[in-house]
Amino acid sequence: MDTINIQIPSLTENLRIVESFIDNVKEKFNLNDDIYGNIMISVTESVNNAIHHGNGQDKSKLVSITLLLNDNQIKFAITDQGTGFDYNDLPDPTAPDNIGKIGGRGIFLMKNLADEVHFKEEGREVELVFYIN
Repeated sequence: MDTINIQIPSLTENLRIVESFIDNVKEKFNLNDDIYGNIMISVTESVNNAIHHGNGQDKSKLVSITLLLNDNQIKFAITDQGTGFDYNDLPDPTAPDNIGKIGGRGIFLMKNLADEVHFKEEGREVELVFYIN
């Protein structure tokens, strides 16, 4: 099993580092374009949430991205140093009352693009699983 870990300070401009990391993962593991696109959107959305909501854009707090790869799946664990959140009580972004609201779509996107989404550590860690075979 391959494992790679990177950590970034909680600054929005560091999303570029995450995008480059995912580009390198695509090349290294020869991922197809569909999986690559789903990973890019899901992981950057999760990291963005960790930066803004988890760590409150506090650049002294880190976001950790760990990749685990085995024969049939690639898994990303995104961890922040915040207080966590109640992931069981999320508004539905497709509900009529929420359609016009900005925000609230990141986790919805992750759940629709990743094959599995798991919340751990009281919401401080999001695990995104993609089946590759």
